[in-house]
Amino acid sequence: MTRVAVAGAGAFGTALALAFARAGRKVILWGRDGGQMEAMRRRRENAAHLPGVALPETVIPTADFEPAAACDILVVAVPTQALAAFAEAHAGAFRGGALVAACKGIERTTGRGPVEILRDARPDVSAAILTGPSFAADIARGLPTALTIAAHDEAEARRLQHALSAPGLRLYRTTDVTGASLGGALKNVVAIAAGIVIGAGLGESARAALMTRGYAEMTRLALAMGARAETLSGLSGFGDLVLTCTSEKSRNFRFGLAIGAGRPPAAGETVEGKATAAAALELGRERGVEMPVTAMTAAVIDGRTTVAKATEALLSRPLKPE
Repeated sequence: MTRVAVAGAGAFGTALALAFARAGRKVILWGRDGGQMEAMRRRRENAAHLPGVALPETVIPTADFEPAAACDILVVAVPTQALAAFAEAHAGAFRGGALVAACKGIERTTGRGPVEILRDARPDVSAAILTGPSFAADIARGLPTALTIAAHDEAEARRLQHALSAPGLRLYRTTDVTGASLGGALKNVVAIAAGIVIGAGLGESARAALMTRGYAEMTRLALAMGARAETLSGLSGFGDLVLTCTSEKSRNFRFGLAIGAGRPPAAGETVEGKATAAAALELGRERGVEMPVTAMTAAVIDGRTTVAKATEALLSRPLKPE
C-alpha cells in the first residue's frame, strides 16, 4: 500500500491524516512542535485544533521528519506564505515520489502558487495540489467531502486520485494546476469581502452580488494565466467560493465579518486571503485584468479606505453589460 505522510499538524493536516487512515493505512502526521506532537501521541487527540476528535492508532504524530521523508506521498498542509520556508528546510530530505500541497494562496513576495513553490524546491519530484470546498471539522468527522487533485501529468493525477481517496473523501482529478490553484486562492479574497458585506449589515442580496462579481474576477484572472474555465466552475473554484462565502467556519469569512462589524479580527488565525489579495491584484495588473472587488478588499484590509467608501466605489462604477 502507498505510504502517506502529512506535514502540518494544524486542523486541516490532522483532518486529512484521519481521512487517509480511514482507508486502512498508517499515516505519519508530522509537526514541528515536539511538545505538541508528544501530547497528541499520548492523548490521541489534537486538543489545540480538533478537540474531541479521537486519533486512531494508525495516525502516528511525530516531530521527527525522517518517517515522513520515507513515505511515497507527502501532503503538505502548511500556510502558503510559510510553504517556501518549509520546502527549503525539509523538501531536500524527502525520498518519495510526490509532494502534494494542501493550502490555498499566492505567495505575496513572488506571486507563486503552492505547486510552483514545491516544484522550485524539488524539480525532480512530482508536485500536485489538493484543494476544494472543505472544512477540517467535516473531514475529521468523516462527513462526505469532495475535493480536486491537480497535477500537470494525467497519469500522475490519476495515481494520486486513487492513492488519496478515502471513505467520505472523494477526489476528482484535473491537469489544470493553474486553475485549481487560483480558484482556491482567489476565493479566499472574495470570502473576506463577503464577510465584510455581512458584518457591515449590507444584506444577503449584496453578498450574492459580491460573490457573483467576485467569481467573474476569479475567472478573468485565471483565464489570463492559462487556466481552463471549466476548472473555475468546478469544486476548486465555484464550489469552494460558495462554501467559504456563506459559513462562519471559514476563517477568511470570519476575518471579513469582524472588519465589516468594526471589531478586531481574531488573533492568531491563519487568514490566507489577506496576503493573497495584494498578490492577486499585482498579478492582475501585470496581465491587464480589471479586479475591482479584489482592489477594494485589499484597500479595506490595509486600511487605505473604509467599508463605506469601498461600497460607494463599487456601486458607482460605470454601468455595463453583464
